[in-house]
Amino acid sequence: MLKNLPIGATERWLLLVILLISAYLAVATDTFLTLVNLFDILNYSAVNVIFAAGLLVVLIAGGIDISFAVGASVVQYIVVTALIQMGGGNWAIGIVLSLAVGFCLGAINAALIYHFRIISIVVTIATFNLFFGFLMFLTGGVSIYNLPSWLSSRVILFEYETEIGWAEITLPVLAMVVTVAATWFLLRRLNLGRQLFAMGDNTEGARRLGINLGAMHYLAYGWLGACAGLAGLMQAHYAREVVPNALYGRELEVLAAVVLGGARLGGGRGTLLGAILGLALVSITQNGLNLLGISPYAFRMIVGFIILVAISLSNETIGLIVSRLKGPKAAGALR
Repeated sequence: MLKNLPIGATERWLLLVILLISAYLAVATDTFLTLVNLFDILNYSAVNVIFAAGLLVVLIAGGIDISFAVGASVVQYIVVTALIQMGGGNWAIGIVLSLAVGFCLGAINAALIYHFRIISIVVTIATFNLFFGFLMFLTGGVSIYNLPSWLSSRVILFEYETEIGWAEITLPVLAMVVTVAATWFLLRRLNLGRQLFAMGDNTEGARRLGINLGAMHYLAYGWLGACAGLAGLMQAHYAREVVPNALYGRELEVLAAVVLGGARLGGGRGTLLGAILGLALVSITQNGLNLLGISPYAFRMIVGFIILVAISLSNETIGLIVSRLKGPKAAGALR
């Protein structure tokens, strides 16, 4: 039945694995398939999906960025502090500031990578430490709990009372939907998206075609920065506090999910559906381990394994690997 779906081989296999894991958790636990738990997974994953949409753009363009999560934490502090100084502000001001500050942080990465010809992973490791160290030094690791009333008041889009509590869909889910739609439009409907794919697939070929590589770097990393800024604001709204290390470590699980979804670390390949399904698999696995009472360190092991496999097989896809196991003719057909 999955073979008839109009999606790629990678997405079909991810969907199959998600269904199998979900079926097992439904039998092994009493709470996995409850509406409360499923909505909790959705609300928690919304911020990660926003991250994933931005990261996918960078990976398609042939780069990599591991600084976006701490960048989101920096945006949280800058924006919330500025809003408090302004007397509170509102949603419009908060979103504009978050997008602008996030874009600027992404532009720093783009400038260092493009103008100084430094490998993206080296730059973003450096800015990861720079952003986080700067944040912790200036704040002393102190959290902000006194948020503006509009930001700390939970916006619930849908709620339903069940026997074990209220099942709620909150504002970050709407922000996730808008971000995914905007990213899809950029990648699939705009010429800029085709240029990003071209640059990631063959940088020299893209340059000879007249594509402005500098502009593409700023677009890719700025897009991720803006997504990170919005994700940071949504995380502050959902948690109703700003904690400097709350998003620390998210970059690894998001990266693992996006490459699991078929994005090639070498650039030029990736789909939003694959990234979302990859993140769904990672989130369900994390949730399942928690429900089964398994140590959270097991989840870190899984994330590390996924990244290691993705780096080792950066020029492959799940569908291609499986087809090769079936025979050389099937593999040749996929090529």
